[in-house]
Amino acid sequence: MSGGFYILIAGALLLASIVGSKASGRLGVPGLLLFLGVGMLSGSDGPGGIEFSNYLFAQWAGTVALCFILFQGGLSTEWLLVRPVLKKSLSLATLGVLSSTGLMGAFAHFVFGIPWLTALLLGAVVSSTDASAVFTVLKERRLGLRGEITPLLELESGGNDPMAVFLTLGLITLIQKPELSAFSIVPSFFQEMLLGALFGYVLGRVSLWAINKLNLQFEGLYSVMVIALALMIFGAAASVHGSGFLAVYIAGLVLGNADFIHKRSVLDFLDGVSWLMQIAMFLMLGLLVNPHELLPTAGLALACSLFLVFVARPVSVYLSLAASKMPKRDKSMVAWVGLRGAVPIVLATFPLLSGVPGAKILFNVVFFIVLTSVLLQGTTLTAVARLLKVREAIPERPVYPIAYRPTGTGRNDMTEVDVKVGSEADGKRIMDLRLPPGALVILVHRGGEFLVPKGATTLQAGDSVLVLAIGEDLRAVQAKLGAETLLSANRIQTLKLLSLSKEGKA
Repeated sequence: MSGGFYILIAGALLLASIVGSKASGRLGVPGLLLFLGVGMLSGSDGPGGIEFSNYLFAQWAGTVALCFILFQGGLSTEWLLVRPVLKKSLSLATLGVLSSTGLMGAFAHFVFGIPWLTALLLGAVVSSTDASAVFTVLKERRLGLRGEITPLLELESGGNDPMAVFLTLGLITLIQKPELSAFSIVPSFFQEMLLGALFGYVLGRVSLWAINKLNLQFEGLYSVMVIALALMIFGAAASVHGSGFLAVYIAGLVLGNADFIHKRSVLDFLDGVSWLMQIAMFLMLGLLVNPHELLPTAGLALACSLFLVFVARPVSVYLSLAASKMPKRDKSMVAWVGLRGAVPIVLATFPLLSGVPGAKILFNVVFFIVLTSVLLQGTTLTAVARLLKVREAIPERPVYPIAYRPTGTGRNDMTEVDVKVGSEADGKRIMDLRLPPGALVILVHRGGEFLVPKGATTLQAGDSVLVLAIGEDLRAVQAKLGAETLLSANRIQTLKLLSLSKEGKA
């Protein structure tokens, strides 16, 4: 077959996945499950008949895709929102992953007689929640989870992959070299985490400086530059045996919470790249599996999946958050949103390529666990949130006909503020409010219409006002309007889990 035919097939699969993701909301099925389904139907066991069994390429491509997904996840994470839950998320990303690995390994060993190290390897591979799965499913469902639940899930899913990768590679080493002690891999853990965090922060700051100082001729080159920087940060950390995944996530956090040139266009572009990576990764992983090979291990896989969802994940969450005063309902919701996705499947290719005995069976079991996790947990999130009474209504925010692009040289930000009943601004003209000189009212949204403000424009309760201000000036405006900041306008389309815009891309 010609190269053009394969390009046609690739385009058709992508288009089918996009159309499927649109239908997934109506069917109540997570889009990720449909992406996997399209890949499986297109594979050797399906009507597509495409032969694909290159695990090395799948591992490499999956690693690159996860690099961009985590980087984009860091870019779209509001530090002010996740900082209060930093300790909790670190506990979930370390103690939670360890306890989940141990519980899953003990279950597989005692119930099915799987050797200890192999059983623990299975537990390590499925121990982490998947950033792409959590980000995507929560955005599709628009749950509006209360309190600290959403930022905690966001930070946990972006931060627990390095721990899972380390445990997987460490257990593979112990299986291949039984003379080694389990304690011999502990120093490498601290090395990977510390170097990953250090490289991520330092290179994130260096990248911020480079983006603002390097005057490129074309705006589109800034997006290409950020992609290049993300790859270099991952590679630099990994080359010195640091965690590349942790490095790119922290670098994304650094960049996403600072101003740089053409930030809005870069974020929009990387959002599209992240979607492309997610779709391509799940399609490829769907092609990689042969459904008929899942049947012989279906009993083992189903038992492990149910144990993970109903025992290992809840116990690990409650254990990790034991010192927290977080309400039990909130902890239970965090436990239920323990979605597994592409990360476990990619990690399951490492034992295959390392020649670990029984690695093919382990891969099929992991794939089955991912399928059941996305199907069971992903389709019931809304019902569970309603049952636990942790769901909050997400207000529909107007889509403003203007955009703000920080140049990286100024200190202002465009922010949306609501006028509340009884506030100083309610019923007053803008000119009479005596707003700070550094604050500028740009646009007023009222009753579905946009008003260009003048000094004589009278504000009313319920108005949504776009204000260009920062710091003390912004707080002074908020005090007069009687409202808290709802969302920075330059993040309306980029904050994944708290998207308040009608332009939702799910």
